[in-house]
Formats: sequence, structure tokens, C-alpha cells
Amino acid sequence: MTATAPQANTPVSAATSLTEAQFSSPFLREAQARGMIFQCTDAQGLDALMAAGPVTAYVGFDPTADSLHVGNALSIMMLRLLQKHGHRPIAIAGGGTARIGDPSFRDEARALMTAETIARNLAGIEASLRQFLDFETHGQDGRAGALLANNADWLDRLSYLDLLEDVGVQFSISRMLSFESVKQRLEREQGLTFLEFNYSILQAYDFRELHRRHGAVLQMGGSDQWGNIVSGIELARRTDGARLFGLTTPLVTTASGAKMGKSAGGARWVRKEKLPVFDYWQFWRNTEDADVGRFLKMFTDLPVEECARLGALEGAAINEAKKILATEATAICHGREAAEEAARTAGKVFSGGGMGEALPEKSLPASLFVSGLPAFKLFQEAGLASSGGEARRLIRGGGARLADRPVSDENQLITSSDFQDGLLKLSSGRKKHLLVRLASD
Repeated sequence: MTATAPQANTPVSAATSLTEAQFSSPFLREAQARGMIFQCTDAQGLDALMAAGPVTAYVGFDPTADSLHVGNALSIMMLRLLQKHGHRPIAIAGGGTARIGDPSFRDEARALMTAETIARNLAGIEASLRQFLDFETHGQDGRAGALLANNADWLDRLSYLDLLEDVGVQFSISRMLSFESVKQRLEREQGLTFLEFNYSILQAYDFRELHRRHGAVLQMGGSDQWGNIVSGIELARRTDGARLFGLTTPLVTTASGAKMGKSAGGARWVRKEKLPVFDYWQFWRNTEDADVGRFLKMFTDLPVEECARLGALEGAAINEAKKILATEATAICHGREAAEEAARTAGKVFSGGGMGEALPEKSLPASLFVSGLPAFKLFQEAGLASSGGEARRLIRGGGARLADRPVSDENQLITSSDFQDGLLKLSSGRKKHLLVRLASD
């Protein structure tokens, strides 16, 4: 660790180099070993503080949808790891800042959401977080329960003039224009509204408020949040003389360069109401060979040494490591029983002839099949093709199967007699499968 620990009245100017950092606190030591740390404002100071006793740290989540997704997974895993080592995690649902939208590294402004949409999304974010974090305090092992907060609780009460007087004077326009996220937006000539420009100020206010209310001394987030995190540290230093810290996680991309969690099928949601457990398991099973060891370290609780061993496997053996990654990552999100059921279903599906209990389902009215439904239309109705033309191309290309049998005629009529106990398995290619269930009209 190369940087000296700044005093409370010393500005934060740069991140500490972490390339050769040797941490003494268990949390930072394990996070570094798992490749979860990208930047830290003062690694030595934070390490000493965390080694001395429990600290409170937080991560913010914007309620832009009614579920978190795989792109949020690394930040969530940081909170899990923090809790594992006896520190207290706070998850902030940005009900207040959602009314503005985070402009960081975006080409254009987010569409403003209604109060009803924000409320619905907040409920979904809370449900997502409860899948990963323990919000109960455990007296026996002393582990503090996670805290869920909503920044609307304090931001909604702010007077604009009071905010300008208290906080506005602490921010330099030239400093804010130097943030990489802002510079990129302006260089693309997309413009940046005054509304969006306030986002960094409000996030900084959040950090100071959480320090005052709950003693939070560390903010964690993705690498795109570095400028916002530093702003919060500077605000608390100037107004309260507080010594706060910032830590960011790396941008996770796949070996082929794609952003983690992005695919042609859309976001990989963590709530089963948005994405079936089997599809979540299958997402991790489809990890590229070169990413297996890295993703095992980041997204499972397996020991680092075991992750490295599994990631070094080659040939057919790496597929077994992928199954372990899929099952362990799914168990964290959906529970061990659901994860193992998804693994068993995958075994049945890919060994041929099996339907499996964990396959996603689509209910279609039985009346559709009275006179027979053309095969291409069935694939469209089931959601395995976005249009009739796409369904026809799938069949013509040999990628469509019904009950594990290839479909050769796109106009083949499918009737209720093709169903087994009211179920029919559909497959698109080798990796997308679902069950169609006959439903009464």
C-alpha cells in the first residue's frame, strides 16, 4: 500500500494503489483475493479501521426496475462478504435520487419515473436484497443484521435553499466537470441537464447523512461511482471533520468483452417472478471457459483456493466446474434446494428426453389447440421467438424441437394430443427450454 492515510482535514485526491497491498483485516484480504477491489481512497487507513473492529458500510441501488439483476451481483456480494466478517452492511434504495436518475456514463438522461413506479420498484429491490442478505441480528455470533434504508426519507424533506446554503457551497463546478463520467457525456455532445448534474450532490449528501445517522464510514460501489463517492467523502470532511472511505469494484466483463449480465435475452433478473430459477442457473452454466475461475471467486462462497482449482480445469472437466458455479451462485440467490433442483432438471434436459420440474413454464389456453396451432405460432406464443418470422427461421434452421424431437414443418399443427399430462416441452437451440402448460380458458 503506497499512500499514507490522510487526516480528516486532508482532501482526497487519488486512489491508493492496490497492486501489492497486503491487508490485515479479513474483509479486505478476502475481497482482494477474490478480485473484488478496483480502487480505494485510503487502503491503509481503511484496513487499520476494519482490523480494529466492526465498521458500517453501504452500497446504493437505484430502483430503475422492480428487481435487481446479475449486473448488481458484485456489489451485493461485497455486502455479503462484509457481513460475513462481522461488519454491518447498509443497502440504500434510492427512492429520492430515482426522481433524478444517475447520469454516470450514460449517453442520455433516464426517463423520469412516476411516484407509483418508484414505489413498485422499491418493493422489488427490497425483495431482491432479502434473497442475499441477512437482515436479522444474531446475538450468539454477534453478527449485525443488514439495514435497508431509503434516501427519500431525508431527501424528500430538504429545502432547496437550505441545501444550497449547507451543501452547494462545498462543491466546485470545475471539480465536478472533471469527473470522467461527466466529461464523457459532454464530449459526446449529448448534454447534461441541471437536474442530472445535481445527482452527485445528492449522493454525497446521502453519505454524510448515513454517517450521521448510522455511523457509516465506507461507501462501496461500481467503478463508475468513484466521482460520486469521493464527493461524499469531501463533503463530510469539510462540514463535519469526518474521515470517511470509498471502495469500488471493477467493471465485470466476460472474456469476449461483453458487459456482465447483458445478453440478447435481456437482463438476468434475480427475482424468480422475473426470471425462472432454471434460467438463472443456466445463465451461470453458460459462462465462458476463461471466466469460470474468476466468476467462482466473485459470485460464490466457495474458498478461493477451490475456485482457483476449478477454474484451472480444462477440456470436458471445465463443464463440471461450470455446473458447480451455476449451482453455487443460484443457491445464494434462490436457496440450495431450488439450485439443486435446477441442476437436476438440466441433467434431464441435456441428457435427452427429460422435462424436469424446474423448467420455466408458459400457460396457453387449451382453446388454441382445438383445431391445431401451427408450430411456428406456438414458438411465438411461448416466447421462444419474438415474431412469426423469427419462429419460421428457427424451424427452418433446425433449431426448434417439440418434446426433444426436431420440428421440420413450420406449419405442423400442434393439438392437445401432443401434450403429456397437459405439458409440452419446447426447445430453441441447445440452451433454451420451457414447458407449455394447457390452461382452461
